[in-house]
Amino acid sequence: MKQTIVFLMVILLWACGKDDPKPPKPANLIFPLENSECTEGRVLSDLTSEVEFRWGAGSNTKDYELRVVNLLTNVGQSLRTEQLSAKLPLLKGTPYSWVVISRNTQTEVSATSATWKFYNAGAQTNYAPFPAAVISPKSGASVVRDINNEVTLRWEGADVDNDISLFEIYVAETNPPEALAASLGPATSSFKVSVTANTVYYWKVVTVDREGNRSESGVFSFKAL
Repeated sequence: MKQTIVFLMVILLWACGKDDPKPPKPANLIFPLENSECTEGRVLSDLTSEVEFRWGAGSNTKDYELRVVNLLTNVGQSLRTEQLSAKLPLLKGTPYSWVVISRNTQTEVSATSATWKFYNAGAQTNYAPFPAAVISPKSGASVVRDINNEVTLRWEGADVDNDISLFEIYVAETNPPEALAASLGPATSSFKVSVTANTVYYWKVVTVDREGNRSESGVFSFKAL
């Protein structure tokens, strides 16, 4: 019995002494630069060029998954690599977002980098704004009204040419929302909208630049409580 107890104690000490699996850390994005025009692509045709994505190593990482999304169509492409760079063919004159996911074989936990947007260079000299990034409410969220029966909508806009002229905010109980709630200046990133309890609302942000170019955020929803 005494030997059994000693044996179990040894096993317990050995188990406690083992290092827990270390989750990977997020990679640091390097290129293409955030909210930039990427002009370094290798020309493949009149319509496409090959862009090399680069990022810094995330510690405890075995390999990386690069995900790139066409912001006009929401169609994505991805690949896995153990390197700190990867090349993908992209349409010219098109806005994209990209993100890198770090993984290892010791744990199922992954780490996601920041998400950057850029335009793959085309023939145009002026670009439409990037679709506004909605911050809150998150789509599908339930949101408690404030004391004035209002909910604050928050977003973030960006433009390669830095010439955003206004944000159009559309809010409605129908999808897609077609009621213009406000036209706001380029320095604005929030808007309070009056709501009714237990009602689902749909909203979107249309970004307009000084050349009249427009881009839509896509439609998001929330339920007012």
